Amino acid sequence: MENDVNPEEIKKVSHPKKPKEGFFYNVFHNGPFLLFALPGAIWMIFFFYIPVFANVVAFKEFHFSPDGFLASLMQSKWVGFENFKFLFTSDAAWLITKNTLLYNLGFISLNLIISVFFAIIMSELRHKRLVKVYQTSMLLPYFLSWVIIGYFVMAFLNPDKGLLNMMLHTDINWYAEPKYWPFILLFIGTWKGIGYNSILYFATVMGIDPTYYEAATVDGANKWQQIKNITIPQLVPLMTLMSILAVGNIFRADFGLFYQVPQNSGALYNVTSVLDTYIFNGLTSTGDIGMSSAASLYQSVVGCVLLVSTNALVRKLDGESALF
Repeated sequence: MENDVNPEEIKKVSHPKKPKEGFFYNVFHNGPFLLFALPGAIWMIFFFYIPVFANVVAFKEFHFSPDGFLASLMQSKWVGFENFKFLFTSDAAWLITKNTLLYNLGFISLNLIISVFFAIIMSELRHKRLVKVYQTSMLLPYFLSWVIIGYFVMAFLNPDKGLLNMMLHTDINWYAEPKYWPFILLFIGTWKGIGYNSILYFATVMGIDPTYYEAATVDGANKWQQIKNITIPQLVPLMTLMSILAVGNIFRADFGLFYQVPQNSGALYNVTSVLDTYIFNGLTSTGDIGMSSAASLYQSVVGCVLLVSTNALVRKLDGESALF
């Protein structure tokens, strides 16, 4: 006699009910990880998200009040886009925009090419201790303050006792000669950031499946052909991602590089003045918080638009390489 099998029982066995997963379920099961992320989240909220509301200062003729910041914000006169008008009609508007864009384009290009170059070279080294020494040496400048680097540069470029003048047997006043500084700033900016970027690319290279190289070797490919046809294509997604993020910051210059390294020399203003130094100098010299806020907001909005636009273009060309 055959046993009667209930179809509903079979369905329950083959398709068991999944436990309900909601917000509190996820919080409970991922509690330790969320706890680790909590300090960073609090920092982001207080120093990135809450200050966003203060962007309204860019549209006001801001004056401090003894009653505090919020009272100052409420009592300050609304001027609309007058602060932006002052920024764009000033003589320095074109200069600071041009300098910021050209320097950042130079940094993006140099960092990309040189970082990939060094990452590939380090991946070809077989002495592990030597690789660690190179990585540490290249990464060290990344953690140095711009104030310290500024004094290092001064040791080389000091007009009286600088090492460069002593080696070249010249008496060039480097801090009064603008023609040299675009190259000096590009070199120092690239030197400081190249270690961090090269390690990112090096980690990606080391994660490439070695069977690709073994198959290429069997097929008779030399080292250059392996790099061109295996390593670089595997690096393209990361190169694209890093370039998108860099384009998003193309209107942000490294304040320390352009202020501390040239020692804020007035003679170098035409080649060292960028948006960040312009905002700082405007705030310290005139005390006009509204105008400085307008310049900073303009910087952020343009950067956001460029980031979204670049990402949209990359998503059309190669969806897997897009940031979002």
